Amino acid sequence: MSRAAALTFDNRFTRALPADERTDNERRQVAGASFSRVKPQTVSAPRVIAVAEDLAAELGIDAAWLASEEFRDVMAGNRVLPGMDPHATVYGGHQFGNWAGQLGDGRAINLGELKLPSSGHRMLQLKGAGPTPFSRMADGLAVLRSSVREFLCSEAMHHLGVPTTRALSLVLTGESVLRDMLYDGNAALEPGAVVCRVASSFVRFGHFELPTSRGDVELLRRTADFVIRTELPDLLTAEQIEGAALGAEDYLAWYREVIRRTALLMVDWQRVGFVHGVMNTDNLSITGLTIDYGPYGWLDDYDPDWTPNTTDASTRRYRYGQQPAVAQWNLAQLGNAIAPLIERVEPLQDALNRYAPIFTRAYRDAFAAKLGVPSDDDATPELIGELERTLPVVEVDMTIFFRSLAEVGPASSPGSALSIVEDAFYDTAALTGEALAAWESWFERYAAALARGGVDRDARRQAMNAVNPCYVLRNYLAQQAIDEAEQGNYDELHRLQRVLERPFEEQAGAERYAERRPDWARDRVGCSQLSCSS
Repeated sequence: MSRAAALTFDNRFTRALPADERTDNERRQVAGASFSRVKPQTVSAPRVIAVAEDLAAELGIDAAWLASEEFRDVMAGNRVLPGMDPHATVYGGHQFGNWAGQLGDGRAINLGELKLPSSGHRMLQLKGAGPTPFSRMADGLAVLRSSVREFLCSEAMHHLGVPTTRALSLVLTGESVLRDMLYDGNAALEPGAVVCRVASSFVRFGHFELPTSRGDVELLRRTADFVIRTELPDLLTAEQIEGAALGAEDYLAWYREVIRRTALLMVDWQRVGFVHGVMNTDNLSITGLTIDYGPYGWLDDYDPDWTPNTTDASTRRYRYGQQPAVAQWNLAQLGNAIAPLIERVEPLQDALNRYAPIFTRAYRDAFAAKLGVPSDDDATPELIGELERTLPVVEVDMTIFFRSLAEVGPASSPGSALSIVEDAFYDTAALTGEALAAWESWFERYAAALARGGVDRDARRQAMNAVNPCYVLRNYLAQQAIDEAEQGNYDELHRLQRVLERPFEEQAGAERYAERRPDWARDRVGCSQLSCSS
């Protein structure tokens, strides 16, 4: 008997929500439905090149099945297991601030909802497994470089404690895919790949925007009811969980929870220096997860205006420092979308007004922890604010700076403190004049804050090292793994994956993964410049 027979699928989404009446796989507008059934495209020579073994164990997948041809074929899209119900969902969205109409899963096919061995469900989704009715003019496929980036970043974020979709597997397809990486007319054939993404839900803000834009309040209500019942049952009575009607107050409570989760997610992105790159409303999760790892990037030198997305180069709408404000704008669009369920604007606005205080408090707590100072100290907000103004004065590596800061003590002079964090500076010769004065001023304030905190130095060092990672998925490290993988060598991919599984621990032999970005990577495509094709 196949070991996969032990896996149980309970497809709540396709059971509860309306399906597209058509079963063909032609590109089209789909109204009155939440999804279209579609099967993955078969590939010629699938090969599993990476797996997340801890996630497999959580899903109830044993090591023997991970190594089997059946697992390989399922993760490549060549086989559908009994109980799966493959489908692509339809949604809309605001892209770069403009309403784009129908979008949908153009490069993702949901295989089915797997029941966990303990409790709960996880949707298995293949990214790059072929076209769907929502692929528009695209082929629904993915290339190795983007799939490596998706796999590594999903897992890196998870181990950093950032809510995210996970990546179970990375499979080479044996096919070639034509891509124009920077949309500059230089298309080339690249190796194809498929990532299996995993989440409790892949529902996005855009799943609510589209039915409202079409005046389909019934579909809007059914979608909201489904998400609340499956993802946030604690908001409901037992009768409502079983099917009793939800009212305006229930939808408001849900909206407030989405606001809270989204605010906390933005804090998590900011605290680790992650830049999503394309924060369209169709790329924000209704459950507060990080989804859709496209043209993302990590801050090397701290720069609030940096975005990795070449498509966003002119306006920098989705730059690092703008992410919290964009999230609030996106939440406002979600509020507009669910307004027909509440029928009054004031409570929606009141709920949205909670976003800023939630974000501000959580941001203060997170950065106070990174600095090792008391969050409730009245001087802490200004200490954080002054640091934010000082970090961009000269190029300072964000990850190395915060990690090194644990070695600074309340008795450290500004000069000795700068010596301790010296490795974080890309050009120490720039530390002169006003730049030097700014840093000396900040370290004086910092030493005073540490003294007021009165925490034992070893305890503070341990606490700071638990929130300031030694390793993040630096852009150039991901590109190096991609370069080798495209030559058929996956050793670097595996090494990097293992290092990122323990980001807060200094690992022997992994020193190079904690170093500053090299100069050659400063402007290289893939390291600092990425498009939505990345």
